[in-house]
This record gives sequence, C-alpha cells and structure tokens, in this order.
Amino acid sequence: MHTPSRRQSLAVGAILLCCLSLFAPTLAAQSNRTAQSNDQGSIASNPCVGTIERPANGTTVVAVQGYSWLDEGQKREAKLVGIGPDGTVKWVHHTGDHGMVWGYDVDPMPNGNLFVTGTTQGKTVVYEFNPRTQEHVWRETLPIEDTHDIDLINNGTQLLVANLRNYNEEENRNDDSIFVYDLQKDEVVWRWYFRDHYDSNVGGNYTKDWTHVNDVDKIGPGEYLASPRNLDQAIVINRSTGNIDMQLGSYGEKDILDKQHNPDYLESENGTPTLLVADSENNRIVEYEKEGDGWNRTWSLGKGDDLSWPRDADRLSNGNTLVGDSKHERVMEVTPKGKVVWEFYTPWLVYDVARLPDERAESPTIADQNATGSYAFKGATQKYDAESMKQCNAYLNSIDGWADGQKPANTTTSDGTGVQDDDSGNSATSLPGFNVVVALVSLLAAAALLVRENRD
Repeated sequence: MHTPSRRQSLAVGAILLCCLSLFAPTLAAQSNRTAQSNDQGSIASNPCVGTIERPANGTTVVAVQGYSWLDEGQKREAKLVGIGPDGTVKWVHHTGDHGMVWGYDVDPMPNGNLFVTGTTQGKTVVYEFNPRTQEHVWRETLPIEDTHDIDLINNGTQLLVANLRNYNEEENRNDDSIFVYDLQKDEVVWRWYFRDHYDSNVGGNYTKDWTHVNDVDKIGPGEYLASPRNLDQAIVINRSTGNIDMQLGSYGEKDILDKQHNPDYLESENGTPTLLVADSENNRIVEYEKEGDGWNRTWSLGKGDDLSWPRDADRLSNGNTLVGDSKHERVMEVTPKGKVVWEFYTPWLVYDVARLPDERAESPTIADQNATGSYAFKGATQKYDAESMKQCNAYLNSIDGWADGQKPANTTTSDGTGVQDDDSGNSATSLPGFNVVVALVSLLAAAALLVRENRD
C-alpha cells in the first residue's frame, strides 16, 4: 500500500481549504436567507398563511377594505397587500395614508404597475401605483361618489367609469351610468344611462343606490361588460348603438345571479362567449357559456359555507381560479375541481384580487378543460375566527412598504418607473448552488491528480 508523502498531505489540505473557501460564501448566503426568513414578511412569523400546497405563479395582490363583521364592525384603513409565491408578504401599501377611505378595484398594467380605484369623502380617486418603488406615478380625482371600478382604456388616454349612487335631486332622476372620461380633454366624451333601459321599480332604492353598478371592463372595440349588482345581471353594452348586446341574468332571478361582482369575459377555444362571475349572495363562483339566445351554466364552485360573499374571481393561465372570499377575509387559488392549492388571509374584508404578471388574456374556460360540473372546496385551512384575524391584521399593519428582506436589489426610485423584478418572489441573483458546484469540481479534479501521482 502506497503511503502519501507529507507533500501530498499538505496538497490535500490546501485543496480542502480552497474548497471550504468556495463553500463559505454560499453557506453564508444560505445563512443570511435563513435569518431573513425569520424577519418581518416571512412565513415563520406570518399568521396570515393558509394552505400553500405549491408556490403561486407570481405575486398576488389583494385590495383590503378595512371592515370586518368579526371586529364588531370597526372600520380600519384600506390597504393593498403584495404576497409572494410561497406566502411571504412582499409589501403592504396603506392606501389610507393617501386619503383613501374605501379601496376597490386593482388592475395589473402592461408595465407591471397597478391601477387602483378607491374613494375619499364624497369623491373617487384613481392612481397608477408602482409596487417596486411604492410610489404613485400619477393620480386623478373625480367628483363622483363611491365608485367601485374605473379602468384605463384606449392606450391609457381615457377612463372607463362605472358610476353608481348618482341620484340627481334637482331633476328628480337617477343618473347611474357608464361613461368615458378623456384625460387629455378633461371631459366626459360618452355616457350610457341605465334609466334609458330599465324601469325605476327594479333594483335597489331609486333615490339612493339604484343599480349599484360595481364593475365595468372593455372586452372589445366599443364593447363594455358591466355589472349592475342590484339588477342581478351582467350586461355587454355596445358603445356605438347603445344597445345591450348580451345579458346574463335578470332582476329577481336569484338562481342565475344574486347581487354579483366583477364578471370576467372569456372565450372558449371555439369562440363561445363565456362569463366567469363572483355570484356573491349565492356564495359561489359560476361560469356561463352563451348558448343560442340564452346561457348554460357550465361550472359552479363552492357549496355550503365554503365561501362567504365572494366578490372577485380571475381565471389564471394554468386553468386555476383566483378567488377573493370577502367575508372569510382571504384569497385562494383553486383548481377547476375545487382543490385549494394556495390560500392567504388578508383582514379586513377582501374586495379585489389580482396576480402579477397579468395572465388573464391567456385564460382557458372550464369547458376547454373538460371540468364542467359543481364542486365543493377541498383542502382549505378555514381559520377565519376573530382572534386569528386580529393577529393577521396586526401583522399586516406592522409592514409599511416593502417587508424586510423583500425589496428587490434592482429597484429604482428616481422617476417612479423602477426596474421590474421577476414577479415571482425572487430578485435577480446568481445561482445559489454555483459555488458548491465549482468547489466539488475542484475537489474531484485535485483528488484525481493525487491518485494519478500516487500511481506514478
């Protein structure tokens, strides 16, 4: 048996020391990440995490209104919460600090920013929010009350507005409407009144909150999908003709829709118009396909107390559905057959949910996925009790802006545009295992040389 010489032993020691030095940065980085995972915003200290079966595909944004039936009806400030794929809180934007009393719709923009709708006292405010810099890019205030949804349309030059609670006392008429406001002209350039199409004896109180139109989306050139909640229906308005081209539901037909929120327009692979709707008072999410002059319900999600007043549902590109479960104060990603794969609690009172990057344009219908039917939830945590929600609320209120250790290293703040991270919970870094691989290769190469020298 050959015995290594002292020179060879020293060589092995030197090689091991070299390799340890290569390992050290990696081990230190892992140690830092471990310590970071126990910081503010992390899973370890986070009482808001529910079921996380697998990481989400991007950042989930939730508009929280700040009101709860579990808290004796106390009003708290509205906020936006950005949640990473594994349930880590990335950032919290306190909209109440910017004068917003009620937070409503939040829409992803093509540049990675968010378009936010909310209300102040007697007015409505919209603004573009950059989550990477936590700054407002621009802001517009409109003299209308309690508006739930305003969308940017036509390359960002106009606002599409769902105008509710608009009774004109001087003229003794209700002016609830859908209108387009031109930002460059600073004026309303088109308006459609509900009073021209509906009798005053249907819906809510005609002089206070008649239609409660809570959502409007542009779904095609001159085609607007609107949700007059108190009329129990979703309608598509033709801007050119003023006609209602499609109508799902009818006032009083509660088995179809009952005070719904935030309908989304989808098309199947064969072009069939499809509506995905948060059917709020029926405590379910439903999907309907156009069938001749009527509609066919192809999907229903939620049975019993699975949901409590859901107010938003977005179909994701992977076929799952992102659900805002308002009174249970949580957001969930659910498979077509009801399995909860991602769940996070955001007290108090969830209104709108979104996923960054925006995937809705690529979203399949339920029929496309061969998953038609009615499904109950499976795998949800269901921890919505008063004490748990208070702990979660206190935790989210303790974060202002980016949570510790979550701010991307490439974020800029000079012009409000920033540099976008990958929206998957990770900022751009070197491969964590690279130094380990280098070290192992070096060690193996050195060992081979020594063996060869011993054989020689």
